[in-house]
Amino acid sequence: MNSAKTLIIIVGPTAVGKTDLCVKIAKLLDTEVVSADSRQFYRELAIGTAKPTTEEMDGVKHHFIDSHSIQDYYSVGDFERDCLMVLEEIFQRKDVAILTGGSGMFIKMITDGIDEMPEADLILRQQLAERLENEGLEVLANELKNLDPTYYAQVDTQNTQRILRALEVCMATGKPFSSFRKNQKVERPFKMIKIALERPREELYARIDQRMDIMLANGLEAEAKAVIAFKEHYALKTVGYREIYEHLDGNYDRDEMIRLLKRNSRRYAKRQMTWFKNQDEFEWFDAKNEGEILNFIQKQMEL
Repeated sequence: MNSAKTLIIIVGPTAVGKTDLCVKIAKLLDTEVVSADSRQFYRELAIGTAKPTTEEMDGVKHHFIDSHSIQDYYSVGDFERDCLMVLEEIFQRKDVAILTGGSGMFIKMITDGIDEMPEADLILRQQLAERLENEGLEVLANELKNLDPTYYAQVDTQNTQRILRALEVCMATGKPFSSFRKNQKVERPFKMIKIALERPREELYARIDQRMDIMLANGLEAEAKAVIAFKEHYALKTVGYREIYEHLDGNYDRDEMIRLLKRNSRRYAKRQMTWFKNQDEFEWFDAKNEGEILNFIQKQMEL
């Protein structure tokens, strides 16, 4: 790879319209799309992850869609390694590639690199998963606060995966998780154009509600039931599946499940927006302004 190669990064909250725009740009530039969505890797999850359909991909090759099984452990570090290999292969054939997704940490691993972390302790991870089930996330988050107040002050305390991973490192090493986070950016051998999509809040929320209605009509509940044996997997402790399992456990009725699915999806979109806004490196566009976005890409590629 060399600096003549360009990676166009398109991020934004759920339901903002990333897939449609990426396919249009990929067709225009004759290239391929790399997904950085932490749940679309899994073959068993299609409806609840809003995975692009064959029709939506419209002949554009997408990488990291259905690439793994829910039975696989696939970390953000694994993704960094594999994604860079895929980009290298694309750049042997193309001058441009597109990276897209709403999973901020997975995007950041490609743009900035990942700090060296201790290997996963699978036994400790299982123990923490059992404690999560029995004691709840708040108890574990408070334990992290005692072990690593620095990281606790930064982390989204509702993000189960990050709380568990930080606790795992603290307990396995006896050191704060934050001590392993150097926050030193790596130099990538390609140019990056960073674009973030947004829409007016009411418009975005209406799209989220409509998408959830479509997911339910397309069989979201059946999909969740089909993988219920893996409901402790972090990908199934997220919005779109967690609410269904709570309903199946008898914690609330179906109407309340639907209300929570929509509300929590809207809240997730808000957290995504906050994450990307705090990165302070993205050029923000209304997702409807495709012409403006294409002009920006063209100008950046000419620099």
